[in-house]
Amino acid sequence: MDARPARQDHIATLDLLRLAAALAVVFFHYFFRGAAAEGALAEGYPSVAPLALYGYLGVNLFFLISGFVIAWSAEGRFWQEFAIARFVRLYPGYLLCMTITFVIVMAFGAPLFSTSLGQYAANLSMFAPALGQPFMDGVYWSILLELVFYGWVTLALLGGVFQKWKLGLIFVWLAISASNEFFIESRAARLLFITEFGPFFAAGVLVHHIHAHGRSLAALLLLCAAFLLSCSTLSVTQQWMLREYGIAVSQPHLVIANIVMHSVLIGAILLRSYVVPSALTLALGGLTYPLYLLHQKIGYVAINTAAPLVGKWAAALGCVALMVLLSWVIWQYFERPAQRRVKAWIGGALDTALARFRGRSAQPAK
Repeated sequence: MDARPARQDHIATLDLLRLAAALAVVFFHYFFRGAAAEGALAEGYPSVAPLALYGYLGVNLFFLISGFVIAWSAEGRFWQEFAIARFVRLYPGYLLCMTITFVIVMAFGAPLFSTSLGQYAANLSMFAPALGQPFMDGVYWSILLELVFYGWVTLALLGGVFQKWKLGLIFVWLAISASNEFFIESRAARLLFITEFGPFFAAGVLVHHIHAHGRSLAALLLLCAAFLLSCSTLSVTQQWMLREYGIAVSQPHLVIANIVMHSVLIGAILLRSYVVPSALTLALGGLTYPLYLLHQKIGYVAINTAAPLVGKWAAALGCVALMVLLSWVIWQYFERPAQRRVKAWIGGALDTALARFRGRSAQPAK
């Protein structure tokens, strides 16, 4: 009998929260960054830009949600199961969306964007900067941080310490994050330990821990520490935006936004029984990943092309609708079938390899 704990039910409210986070990032790029980033869009949207400026925080919300979902996914799983599930979840959709972006930029991106076969080949790895090439689309930086997070969870599962020492591991992670962000300021540590965004991942893990195992003083104190640290690390992106765009969300507003982000995650868990999982909520959650991967460069090209014909507002809003529709098509007709096939193939290959290894180990020594 399998003694591992039973899997939890699907939480539809998280699907809606993921969609809200993805749309926030889309609106940030289309209605603020597109014009601010040295002409990525020919025309800007100054009337809504001050509100769209907040949209980049959708990435922080994604990291919060990811912390919860990854802790949920790792619960009761062996490291191989977890690693395969994460690869299957990310790579097929990434491969298609990255390829579509490459084709569109190659065909229609000039003079604003350019690409090459070398860049495409490097991006097949998901670690393009390590191979000396830029990401095919700038949004991929957050996927890299997700992969680093998944790697640490996989190692914790492999070592058998994820469940036993989860709170202790988070304490160490937060201590490393605080030390690096306040004193050391190492770029390598910021990437290796995700010290800028680690408090968001950690808070999500802690919310799941409390949800699954009940409240404890240690978990609540760590959640408070993660929240307070995240309020501080938000200033890293704030300073970057000041240098890049000459404008950023003020620190008091960042703290308020952070309270809202943490609250909506907790609220989504507490109110989960009020939104019944359905084909619609599953689709809305599912399309967010291709939407996030596809929308930026392709959207800029589409809006610049359409704006002289239909006006800048129709072009931007129409592009949002088009990206949502295209993302749903990719999720429905490519991602889901591909994930099933890739998972079955990897699982079969792993079972075969393990069977051969066990067979050789069982052979008597000559």
